[in-house]
Amino acid sequence: MSTTKATDTTGLRSVAVMDTTLRDGEQTPNVSYTPEEKLLIARRLLSEVAVDRIEVASTRVSEGEHESASLITKWARKNRMLRRVEMLGYCDGAASVDWIASAGGKVMNLLTKGSEHHCRMQLRMEPEEHRAAIEKTVLYARKQKIAVAVYLEDWSRGVRDSFDYVFALVNLLRELRVERVYLADTLGILAPADTTRYVDLMTSTWPDVEFEFHGHNDYGLAVANCLAALDAGAVGVHTSVNSMGERAGNTALAQVVAAIHDHTDMHTNVVESKLAGLSQLVATYTGKDIAANAPIVGRDVFTQTAGIHADGDAKADLYGSRLAPKRFGRAREYALGKLSGKASLDHNLEALGVQLTPEHRDLVLERVIELGDRKHTVSVADLPYIINDVLKTASEQVVRVEKFHVVVDDDDAPSADVTVSYLGRVEKATASGDGGYDAFMHAIKKAVKRFAFEVPVLEDFRVRIPPGGRTGAIVETIITWNQPEGRAHEGVFTTTGVHTDQLNAAILATEKMLNMLVQPGAANGANGSAKRGAKKKAGKRKASRSRKKARAKRA
Repeated sequence: MSTTKATDTTGLRSVAVMDTTLRDGEQTPNVSYTPEEKLLIARRLLSEVAVDRIEVASTRVSEGEHESASLITKWARKNRMLRRVEMLGYCDGAASVDWIASAGGKVMNLLTKGSEHHCRMQLRMEPEEHRAAIEKTVLYARKQKIAVAVYLEDWSRGVRDSFDYVFALVNLLRELRVERVYLADTLGILAPADTTRYVDLMTSTWPDVEFEFHGHNDYGLAVANCLAALDAGAVGVHTSVNSMGERAGNTALAQVVAAIHDHTDMHTNVVESKLAGLSQLVATYTGKDIAANAPIVGRDVFTQTAGIHADGDAKADLYGSRLAPKRFGRAREYALGKLSGKASLDHNLEALGVQLTPEHRDLVLERVIELGDRKHTVSVADLPYIINDVLKTASEQVVRVEKFHVVVDDDDAPSADVTVSYLGRVEKATASGDGGYDAFMHAIKKAVKRFAFEVPVLEDFRVRIPPGGRTGAIVETIITWNQPEGRAHEGVFTTTGVHTDQLNAAILATEKMLNMLVQPGAANGANGSAKRGAKKKAGKRKASRSRKKARAKRA
């Protein structure tokens, strides 16, 4: 335990962030990670996002939980991060400690009852009995060289209704020299004023104890309560990605980090630009969609819809704030629909590198508004097709899937034949796969490899149809791609395809992805690399012909 409040290189007080996406977050209904998924999320949290610590498992749950914990600790030990990996344990003497040790762990977060009501009603114990079980477990952990931090479950009601119970418990923990004490608002019942009052009571009573706040979001106050707890002397907060957790979830990682940085004189080590990518990864693995308007990471939060806002941004960035999209690895977007004005369209045309005459721009805007009246939102990827349709000019679509033939039957592996054209060149390829679209993608990769394209990783694939269940309904396929750094159009982006057939809709979305890689101003790298690739191949063919001529002469 330490009374020193850490500061970073800027002189600001440093706040510890412990993320529990992989433990408390997995208590979200219908969510379960595979060991490999847990390892990947753990690596992203510690290496890229740079949270201070992560909680990855509950002891004695299952063989899969033990396998996950072992994978993570093995990686963490190799990368000198083992003390940043924590696991939840129970007051069971040796059982939880031995489980953690066998999984390679070094830190146990011991779950204790932070209210007398929980102690008596759930454990059916007298407070003295519970404290004895705590002491026995902590002392055994120390012998096994396992560090201990302690959760006070239901602390928010305990500190309010039975402070004498909390007082005796924390005095014991102080004597046992546990590393940290976690103040849990288990049911999310606190308001910020209450949080300030009760956390201040703890920090002033035990100034030499490191307290961290573990909030839940039942009233939507988790972030505000974290700020109140920090203001009252807590040294850290607990989070989960996308607010994953039981009921309304835990404190959202992205939201609380941004709030700390912008609304306090404190700082965290979290790399803000990596938050959106992590958020999307967790959403993909869990199947739990991110709310479109979720602060920081939601699809729509950096999108201006009203034309007057786009106009104000164009003139003087009038609708910008400290929550700048670039800060979080994202970009400002301007929605195209019935509320769009000329400024909204101009922002999108500029992003595409397309210039239109005023007359042509008005025609395109008219079509965009017409589509908006039909409840259709036009994306930047859709815009070139609208321009082509409205103006009857040469298409902006420079990459085309000219033909495709996909065969799926019960006896043989699905196969696909594709014909792709780009800059006057045509390439054909055939491939098989685990499904029709998988076979198509294998064939596409083979074909466009000859153009020197680097096809992004498919990160998410979703299909939507309008309500009503009609078999002939329009299908919208939404595919999320992730292009590694250093390549054209790097980062996470989404394309959509609309068709009455699901496979056709997916192929249209894929075709849009290929065209986004070669859009002017957005992905010149792919265009350039394709030309360089073509030039390189031409050079090889020329060299080959020269060698053949030389051999013929010698003969």
